[in-house]
Amino acid sequence: MAREKDANRGVRGKPAHNSGTEATGPTRAVVIVPVLTRHQRNDDETNRPRLTRSADARHDEAVGLARAINLDLIHTAVVTVNDPRPATLLGSGKVAEFAEIVKEGHAEVVIVDHPLTPVQQRNLEKEMNAKVLDRTGLILEIFGERARTKEGTLQVELAHLNYQKGRLVRSWTHLERQRGGAGFLGGPGETQIESDRRQLQEKIIKLKHELETVRRTRDLHRAKRKKVPFPVVAIVGYTNAGKSTLFNRLTGADVLAEDMLFATLDPTLRRVRLPHGTPIILSDTVGFISDLPTHLVAAFRATLEEVVEADLVIHLRDISDPDTAAQAEDVERILADLGVDAGDAKRVVEVWNKVDLLDDGNRERLLADGTDASKAPPIAISAVTGEGIDALKALIEIRMSGELEELTVTIEPPQFGLVDWLYRNGDVVSRVDNEDGSATISLKATHTARQEIESRLHRKNRQ
Repeated sequence: MAREKDANRGVRGKPAHNSGTEATGPTRAVVIVPVLTRHQRNDDETNRPRLTRSADARHDEAVGLARAINLDLIHTAVVTVNDPRPATLLGSGKVAEFAEIVKEGHAEVVIVDHPLTPVQQRNLEKEMNAKVLDRTGLILEIFGERARTKEGTLQVELAHLNYQKGRLVRSWTHLERQRGGAGFLGGPGETQIESDRRQLQEKIIKLKHELETVRRTRDLHRAKRKKVPFPVVAIVGYTNAGKSTLFNRLTGADVLAEDMLFATLDPTLRRVRLPHGTPIILSDTVGFISDLPTHLVAAFRATLEEVVEADLVIHLRDISDPDTAAQAEDVERILADLGVDAGDAKRVVEVWNKVDLLDDGNRERLLADGTDASKAPPIAISAVTGEGIDALKALIEIRMSGELEELTVTIEPPQFGLVDWLYRNGDVVSRVDNEDGSATISLKATHTARQEIESRLHRKNRQ
């Protein structure tokens, strides 16, 4: 059974990869979302069933991925698959039905939101007479469009080559055996497949060397940051959870933040001073997604090392999304692959974004249901309206510099250069100017700031 949905025909754009000629219009595409009724996924470690998404949620995400590269969607459908076919995944009747839709709509691309084997991809392309992309291929196309830095471009290209390497199948006549040597005495040469595979492997090795150079440069930058011991706070989350919007809210930066899957690909770092003066480095990272290809995670490992090295990880969730629990599970699984324990309350903070999209009843219910005695309660925020941002900043500062402490210091006239620093790095409660010219200041400061204040006063006294 297939459930069809109206597609937006007004999207204008260019093909994800053109041949160098100017595109005459948007690439017309069909999106197919197979739902396998007997496909039960278990967690690799706990062996418990994973949370599954609704068919509508999967459809909406697949459409969002397709629109992320400006495809003109002429038809979308959710298809229930009871018996997956090794040759085409879908049944022959459905393949014929979609082939007719592709032909009538002059579609050039068919998106199948499910992993396809090379044979399945080749057979579907033959039956539908159109380019077929599975979920992995579509994500790679998006990443290819979004990469801006040299590192991001290299990472995407490496992932693309590894993907292509496994898809060299004997499907064209030019793959027939070539003759080697000279004249009639030459023995059989390598097949075109072998030649293509060898060339791909050579490119992969070259790209790995280039990425290693980039990685060493990033390590040098990270080492320099450690010499000036600013703690690093990384924002992670499912794609479109609002990471870039939160990053902009906290830093005042102007990072691209749109209601679009994978709006941000390359990592961005900014220095931020928290309310009580604690300086941090805030890192915005690429969004995670379900069934993220393993070779894509491997290719982006250098970028994701910012998460691994972070002193604090903010796991941002779109709490307004009906599938927020399944999305959180996917993020936690990828974090585990990177060696980050999402259950470590000292290092990972769960933040619920987009609470402005909830009514009061749903907000109270979700906050009550989300309270777990074994870990700190989540912080509810809206990166758009600013609700909860002050509480988030306060929590980050406590994690980085300790709880606020009350102290009273007397500043002698020769030490008055410290007064401005005290106002910038603490909450001054009161100040009394004494007759002898000194000033007694009561303030609240983080534990780290208190230690710095005592150290500065001690140095001044010694001078």
